[in-house]
Amino acid sequence: MSSALLRSSIARTAVRTPRFAPCRTFITLKDEIYIAKATSQGAGRNGQVASEGAPDAPPLSLKMATPKAMGGRGDGHNPEQLFAMGYASCFLGALQLAASRAGQKAVGDRAKIHASVVLGHPSDRDGFGLKVHLSVEGVEDESLLVAAHDMCPYSRALAHGVEVSVSKA
Repeated sequence: MSSALLRSSIARTAVRTPRFAPCRTFITLKDEIYIAKATSQGAGRNGQVASEGAPDAPPLSLKMATPKAMGGRGDGHNPEQLFAMGYASCFLGALQLAASRAGQKAVGDRAKIHASVVLGHPSDRDGFGLKVHLSVEGVEDESLLVAAHDMCPYSRALAHGVEVSVSKA
């Protein structure tokens, strides 16, 4: 798949919740603030994945396992769990920033984000696809949710697309 076709495919991804209108603008970065790196090896979903340590973050190594629901042993972690954890954490940070900017810091401090990442078969292509649902506990002001969704890098990646390159090492 050409990089232009891959970017086009990614850019078509959109949030489907009506109150969060999808935008088709492809996001590019003007700078690089932080870079996280990870390596997966072995049997893919049944192998190992490890992140490199950084001055401000220790390395992390996890045993990966296909979930029982997908015919696996379920004796390790899976990519959907990691994605849900990252998204929940990132969205909470964005919500706390939005609440602080709106003079509602206490609301952000007591909020909880529940992320569900669903793996399934797309209706319009082969392979697998994802569906994400975020449930926010402790926040009544929907404008804070909209602001957090607008500034969260995970939300932006899914709604607007991200630059992805695939190359030989």
